[in-house]
Amino acid sequence: MTESRGGRPAAALSRRERQIMDIVYGLGEATAAQVREAMPDPPTDAAVRATLRILVDKGHLAYEHDGPRYLYSPTVPRDEARRSALRHLVTTFFDGSTEGAMAALLDLQDDALSEPERRRLRAMIERAAEEGR
Repeated sequence: MTESRGGRPAAALSRRERQIMDIVYGLGEATAAQVREAMPDPPTDAAVRATLRILVDKGHLAYEHDGPRYLYSPTVPRDEARRSALRHLVTTFFDGSTEGAMAALLDLQDDALSEPERRRLRAMIERAAEEGR
């Protein structure tokens, strides 16, 4: 039986919470030991377990019993979490401007976009325009 405490996931996560969520998303599901093993410069086992409990309380993780261990998994699919985080970023740092966010992403690009990349981006923009987005 999957157990979860709390309601909708909160938008803000600490650096350590984000790190743990990245690990759990990468593994799909994980025990506290697996999370700690995947962390660079990990905190104590108790600190990892406490942070996992906080993430459950915030609604980001659910857990199920796997023998004597808890097996943690994200409550929100990665694509949905990615869209939510990006929406928050665009709203917070770019005043809701998709154009501003895209311009910043292109400025971050070290190399020039390849022709296939430009074609795919154009196609996405055209598809969004057709769909009225």
